[in-house]
Amino acid sequence: MLFNSFAFLFGYLPIVLAGYFLLDRWATAGASASWRRLAPATWLAGASLFFYAWWDVRYLPLLLASICVNYGAGRLIGARAGAARKRVLLAALALNLGLLAYYKYANFFIDSVNAVAGLAGAGAGAGSLPWSGLDIILPIGISFFTFTQIAFLVDCYRGEVREYRFIHYVLFVSYFPHLIAGPVLHHRDMMPQFADPANAHPRAANFAIGLSIFTIGLAKKVLIADNLSPLAIPVFAAGATPTLIEAWIGVLAYTFQLYFDFSGYSDMAIGLSRLFGVKLPLNFNSPYKAANIADFWRRWHMTLSRFLRDYLYIPLGGSRRGEAMRYRNLMLTMLLGGLWHGAGWTFVIWGGLHGLYLVLQQAWQRVFGAARAYRWLRWWPGLLTFLAVMLAWIFFRAPDVATAWDIAGALVGANGVSLPRGLASHGASLAQWGLHPAFDGIRWIELAGPGLPVLLAAMLLAFKAPNTQEIFFLYEPAIERIFQPAGRWAFSWRPTRRWSVGFAALFIACIFGMNRVTEFLYFQF
Repeated sequence: MLFNSFAFLFGYLPIVLAGYFLLDRWATAGASASWRRLAPATWLAGASLFFYAWWDVRYLPLLLASICVNYGAGRLIGARAGAARKRVLLAALALNLGLLAYYKYANFFIDSVNAVAGLAGAGAGAGSLPWSGLDIILPIGISFFTFTQIAFLVDCYRGEVREYRFIHYVLFVSYFPHLIAGPVLHHRDMMPQFADPANAHPRAANFAIGLSIFTIGLAKKVLIADNLSPLAIPVFAAGATPTLIEAWIGVLAYTFQLYFDFSGYSDMAIGLSRLFGVKLPLNFNSPYKAANIADFWRRWHMTLSRFLRDYLYIPLGGSRRGEAMRYRNLMLTMLLGGLWHGAGWTFVIWGGLHGLYLVLQQAWQRVFGAARAYRWLRWWPGLLTFLAVMLAWIFFRAPDVATAWDIAGALVGANGVSLPRGLASHGASLAQWGLHPAFDGIRWIELAGPGLPVLLAAMLLAFKAPNTQEIFFLYEPAIERIFQPAGRWAFSWRPTRRWSVGFAALFIACIFGMNRVTEFLYFQF
């Protein structure tokens, strides 16, 4: 079930909201205090499990087994002392990573071994490949619910977990706004909210801000990201060999399609959760406005970046053992972060590129000093960062390494400079500049269609418009989470009649734009 589907918008969501608030009202009227706290959470946990089962009920037992095993391991870690705690932690981590390795990376490992064996066999005149692939369907959201529970186990080991109610833990892991594509949640941030009975009371403010944020996210997905997809798909098809202009338009289209698709999902998740009185962490903060690559990772998929920093980079040693080890840890963290996104060498190269970018940035700052490393470049660091990120997205999106290199070469004219079909009528005026429309390429761009205007609008919005939290909140950069104590976040927005009419019109435009329901790009991870 997708957030941008009619079944979700007009079936699942109204029913779950009604049950959540009616159960709270019924429990408040005559139930015990403990049941009053647990009834809405139980309903929401059950609804979240149903949401997951809607995709494929066969994998619901896998999710439930993962929840039960990790909950039990967390209780054991909390009850044990000394070396016993560490043994339980290591066993539980091995189980989680083993599960993820089997479902996500087993076929990647087999294909890599077969590729190496095939090369060796070709050189030696040998025959068949050693292994055949496994018939595995990747369970949706497995990376997110596995990382969420790994963070829980480590927090238990560190003594940072204070609340162990089973139903709240089930809800923490399976909570439907975040289950499929994040954000990665922390136990210590979410459990107090699930335990607070006041969050189950319907509030007009929660509905106003939740529906507004959700509508913005829906518009990003339906009106922008989905309309950019037709520009990107032909360029990234295997064997497409795009020409220079086609390659630039296709790569830019995917760069902004991914931006608005993932940003839209993050907004929709935050807005949906707010309807239930629960505040999710921010996960997206205008990353293409970043001044350097480290700033990009502080803005893109913010919860994953924090997870990689807190549970991988710092345990590896961070920057505590000298510059050489710092660079090694950055590379390892980004390589593993790339592999987390997908089981393929293209993702490894994508992670390696970002690791290289971070190493180069740190070395640059070490030579010139952090304060004045970019001063003489003025606005160039932001442009260079964007171009570096865009280049890496080619490997992120391409079906294989050969196609990625072909597209990267096309950006500098390796496949020719023939013009799109939509420029044919301007051939005479273009000829004087030495440009001649050619039609032996992909032939996919129609300048009269919605794709190019949407691309231009997307670029303006990404670079110039305020983002969602800037619209709705007075943002303090030092505060990383939306659910910090009162006073850290303050409303800068109040609903007005004009605002309500405008958002109603935007929602209706999204409904009419949902002629085809598409998955979010991060669902594959």
